[in-house]
Amino acid sequence: MPEITTVSAAEADTSLLTALRRLRGRATLGDVVSATGMPEDQAETALKGLLETHRGHLEVSDSGDLLYQFDPRLIERAREPFGVRFRRAAWSAFKTGFKVWTAVMLVVYFIVFVALIIAAMTANRDGRGFGRRGFGLGDLFILHWLMGGRGWSRGSLYYGHSHARRLPKDARPPFYKKVFAFIFGPEEPRPNQLQKDRSTLQLIRARKGVLTSAELVEHTGLPLTDAQEELGRLTGAHGGDPGVSERGEVVYTFSGLMKSAHGKVRAREPNPAWLRLEYPKKLTGNNAGANWGIGAMNGFNLTAATVIGLGPALQTTTAAAVAVDPLWFWGLGVVPLTFSSMFFGIPLVRSLGLRRENAGRLRRNVRRLLIGLVYSRSVGAVRWVSVADAIRHVTPRLKDWNVGPRVVLKELETLAAEFNAEVEADDDGFRYRFPAIRGTFVEAELTRRALKLGDQKLGRIVYATSDTSEEASKRDLEAFDRELMRAEVDVSRYLPSPGEVGYEEDFEVVMEDKRPARVRSRPRGRPSRPRSRPQWR
Repeated sequence: MPEITTVSAAEADTSLLTALRRLRGRATLGDVVSATGMPEDQAETALKGLLETHRGHLEVSDSGDLLYQFDPRLIERAREPFGVRFRRAAWSAFKTGFKVWTAVMLVVYFIVFVALIIAAMTANRDGRGFGRRGFGLGDLFILHWLMGGRGWSRGSLYYGHSHARRLPKDARPPFYKKVFAFIFGPEEPRPNQLQKDRSTLQLIRARKGVLTSAELVEHTGLPLTDAQEELGRLTGAHGGDPGVSERGEVVYTFSGLMKSAHGKVRAREPNPAWLRLEYPKKLTGNNAGANWGIGAMNGFNLTAATVIGLGPALQTTTAAAVAVDPLWFWGLGVVPLTFSSMFFGIPLVRSLGLRRENAGRLRRNVRRLLIGLVYSRSVGAVRWVSVADAIRHVTPRLKDWNVGPRVVLKELETLAAEFNAEVEADDDGFRYRFPAIRGTFVEAELTRRALKLGDQKLGRIVYATSDTSEEASKRDLEAFDRELMRAEVDVSRYLPSPGEVGYEEDFEVVMEDKRPARVRSRPRGRPSRPRSRPQWR
């Protein structure tokens, strides 16, 4: 009898990558099996795992076959170019060093210059000449006030004044956090992948374990190709199973997510894209009073360094032959003057990049609002969307932004290209119809009906170590009898009203787990959307 050898996971991954490179990243399951010699189920598992770690997505051919499409270079999802990583590391190191320098320079030099001025004024009154007073209790009080924030936990991030003012008074951020925000802007946390996945997994559960790329676009605002890649990654990470519907739509099912130890899964859908608009990014995040106060402190240091530190050297002439103490010149002149100039210069340079960042945020907000309009006219009865309709829908809802018609038209054309919209000329230019969007919603709903993943049960508990003989007998008589009621294919319930818009940053979702204990909780039974309050109806 021939000896049967098994292939390890590492060997399978190596052979799979080698085969995909030869196939230029595009392959069917049969291609991979024949190229690697792996069993079909092992090859399918390896392909799903590769979707999680490498850039790729699934496609469907005209014949209904499933194709795996990876980047020909097989680039890892988390991989970044060396230049990007180097610039980020260098900027992070510079920020850390400058923050430490700031803690010394801004506060200590402010106190030192004030002390020198007071000492000079006192010396002039009593005729003793220029002197220097000691570091007293008054200075300690000023330092304590500057570094205050008694209830602020160490390591907590400062997202800006708009978030901080909602905290209890004893948990407000200390002054030095506002100083750092003045220089480098409010802190921007980077939610990890698990935290970002929570919202999508909640959506999958709310949609009974079935999701399509168009439905993911509805809730994230991602471009369609990015949504396809994201679903490919989720398939590998969370045991998804891609399938092809009768009309050639790729439908992803996640049966494992629909099993719960607490009975039938009931999940609330996360906010759709038009209720997750991005705020305009702030230069400092501080209120005007904090910015004026910080600017005044640094301006005082800048002036004092020029007058007190560099003044004697500037007034010294060769003829006078007055020797200036180098420690005084550098310690009270050049060093604080350099720091104070950089203190004002860094925000000035950042403001140039901020305009570019906010332009990107504006485009993404326009896209998300257009998604709401287009989906509302496509999920039910498919209706036309004209350019004038799009402008009337977007402009009043982004009144705080400078929205031009060209931006709206460009994003509408992008959506039309992604979903193969029908185009027709009218008096206002062009109008568009998106029948493919309704098609993908219907295919997903039919899959939900057929699979009934929402009715999955763990089954009877047939044995428990804590059971008595009576309880064991009772378990044998218990059974679950719930069935999914068959209904018409009405998918409009999956579309919240696009007339409501709101703002919600990614970090605000993450902050739900870190809400201060003293913040008053919301009354039960009241709708919960504190971060995405509707702006317009």
